[in-house]
Amino acid sequence: MKLVWEKAALVRLVIFDVDGVLTDGRLYLDNKGEEYKAFYAPDGLGMTMLQASGVSIAIITARRSEVVTHRMQFLGIKYVYQGQADKVMAFNQLCQQLPLEPQQIAYVGDDMNDIAVMSRVGLAIAVANAHALVVKQAHWQTQAKGGQGAAREVCELIMQAQGTWTTQLGQYGIINPE
Repeated sequence: MKLVWEKAALVRLVIFDVDGVLTDGRLYLDNKGEEYKAFYAPDGLGMTMLQASGVSIAIITARRSEVVTHRMQFLGIKYVYQGQADKVMAFNQLCQQLPLEPQQIAYVGDDMNDIAVMSRVGLAIAVANAHALVVKQAHWQTQAKGGQGAAREVCELIMQAQGTWTTQLGQYGIINPE
């Protein structure tokens, strides 16, 4: 865990996949083909707190969805890459745009199309219900499943490793979390 803690202390950007990470991976479609997704509100609060602590957040997802656009706008996430069959291209664009070194980036994934980016970052994270090959690539695995608190767990880990957790709790009137 010490190595993970040291890696988390360096993170300036966390990249999240969407389906299977920020959602439980299920796709809800109505009879007209309209897509619905369910996001876990505590994940959103964790992401808001992480951004307030000075760590940027990006989304790289293979699918396109207006639901994702709306949710990320609500959370104030400005780096949103949808329709990315090749997630490495979006990753490279982020590295150039921000600019950051790979060791300053964490990636949270759950499935095969996340492995290529996970192999390039300083802190690769798999959600609890990730595919076995994704878990093998990860430096750390959440206890929570995707869409059920995994993102919140990641955000709290990084804030704790960077010493910003108690400051963020103070924004909610929590003085002594222990």
